[in-house]
Amino acid sequence: MDRYELRFGGVGGQGVILAGTILAEAAVIYDGLYAVQSPTYTAQVRGGATKVDVIIGKTPIIYPRATAIDFFLALAQRSYDVFHHQLKEGGLLLVDSTLVSRVDEDRYRVYRVPITDLAEREIGRVVVVNTISLGLTVAMTKVVSRKAIEQAVMARAPRGTEEMNMKALQLGFAKAEEMGFAPEETKAEEAV
Repeated sequence: MDRYELRFGGVGGQGVILAGTILAEAAVIYDGLYAVQSPTYTAQVRGGATKVDVIIGKTPIIYPRATAIDFFLALAQRSYDVFHHQLKEGGLLLVDSTLVSRVDEDRYRVYRVPITDLAEREIGRVVVVNTISLGLTVAMTKVVSRKAIEQAVMARAPRGTEEMNMKALQLGFAKAEEMGFAPEETKAEEAV
């Protein structure tokens, strides 16, 4: 593919916009790909539906708006309800089963992971939901290399949280492997 479209949706405060920024930076800075990201906020800052679209490609991205989403991460039911409509038929849908219960099973390839529960139970901090999600996303899509996302997360992690964020990222990789996604490193050029 020359162009891969991802959408992260949640509610204000879950860190989906930051996750989109980190993914785009992993693509451009560390894997030498092209990327754009476009955030959307609703009227409410905390608790309102929010999303970010990230488009990654091997060639310059002429049209920076998502038109046919390949992968959608839904961290909240409200966000899924509002933003799932552009997901391609047969596209990958990853939902936080802690917070999302109703999805269209017939149109998408649906994967459920209790991301919020994992953040609380395994890491002890809900704030890493977006980092766990990045590990899952990269392992499932291979849209950037594992090394690139590790570098991008480390570059963005606030001082003193680097170890916690790397543990959260590795947890995302591990959960994707448990779901059958190949653990080996795949070059981003092959996936995009």
